[in-house]
Amino acid sequence: MTVDDRFGQQEFTERLRDRPDGVRNEVITGPVSDWATDFSHTEPEWAADPYPIQDDLRQRCPIAHTDRFGGGWLPTRYEDVAAIAYDTERFSSRSIIMSNFRPPREVAPVGGTPPISSDPPFHHDARKLLLPMFTKTVVARQEQATRAFCHSLIDALEGQDVVDAARDYAQHIPMRVIGDMLGFPPEDGPQFREFVENALEGVNLPPEERIPRMEKLFNYLLAQIRDHVDNPRDDLTTYLVNAELYGQKLESLHVAGTMALLLIAGIDTTWSAIGASLWHLAKTPADRERLVAEPALLPTAMEEFLRAYAPVTMARLVKEDMHWNGVDMKADDWILLSFPAANRDQAQFDRADEVVIDREVNRHAAFGLGIHRCVGSHLARMELQVALEVWLERIPDFSLDDPAAVTWATGQVRGPRTLPLRVG
Repeated sequence: MTVDDRFGQQEFTERLRDRPDGVRNEVITGPVSDWATDFSHTEPEWAADPYPIQDDLRQRCPIAHTDRFGGGWLPTRYEDVAAIAYDTERFSSRSIIMSNFRPPREVAPVGGTPPISSDPPFHHDARKLLLPMFTKTVVARQEQATRAFCHSLIDALEGQDVVDAARDYAQHIPMRVIGDMLGFPPEDGPQFREFVENALEGVNLPPEERIPRMEKLFNYLLAQIRDHVDNPRDDLTTYLVNAELYGQKLESLHVAGTMALLLIAGIDTTWSAIGASLWHLAKTPADRERLVAEPALLPTAMEEFLRAYAPVTMARLVKEDMHWNGVDMKADDWILLSFPAANRDQAQFDRADEVVIDREVNRHAAFGLGIHRCVGSHLARMELQVALEVWLERIPDFSLDDPAAVTWATGQVRGPRTLPLRVG
């Protein structure tokens, strides 16, 4: 089979649509009656402020349950989140988005977006393929262009008294960086925003809407792959097209699935971290003023922003019926693995509910725990640091224009979607 044969439009579409059927559950929405027995990460009150909910559950019901999404669990203590993250024997990663669709067990150990959807032993080899592309050395090559791009975004805000720091700044940065790494046209950025929102915020859409939206993403990726097959260049897409595993080129859905992972996860997690950090500084003048005066403190402060406002929650699926830490889990129950909740556990962090920008010891879980710890953590840190450095250098004085106008993403990646700031 030649490279071109793997990526024929008809064959690719058929393979995409012929994947084994999974289980679809009834979509249940509406106000939560009791977070201990009816939680939902897709409701507006969770998006607006999940921390009091998580703190309450940690005290009275540390592993909450819901019948929504076909049944699932929400551990809120660090030790429980860590135990599940490290336990690949009893918990599968074949779907990491908790929704009303469970892919069948046959998709393991690869999953739809390897390596994050992969189980051992396949996971190790799929992840190892990506590691050379995300080392500190490789990431450092992106820094100069990232810094220049951040300056250009702020140039474009000139003359405005109120700017949307989420939509006009934070969101553009990872779209440009990961798009460049994948070799995608810069002008396609608005499509990336749409793909992210469809994948992560559309989990309660009916299948007749959700499936075509996801197919639109994969058709875009196929077009980019085919262009790279015809015009190879030095980027991540060409690297994946040429990569081999077990002596063979990667399957077409492996290539596209990994690209989908890099695009979606590489964008939303980072823009959320940048936006949440700017939100905190806008509402906390003492921290903002200190970082302007002490720029060398930024790397330490950045880790605290990652801990306190960790954007990412992952999901797992229970492999077999079992009694686990006091609850009876059933096969294929969801586990919502909340790294944000783990990061605010008083048993793990001193003053866990406070943002301490000079916190010295900070073993947070913002990038995950266990074998699935974020492969792009060096890249995310570089983008976050450069974005904040440039903003604080160019716009040292800013505040929330209207706190009530700030909106937050729903679903498993939380960050500001709109962030109106008064500048100057």
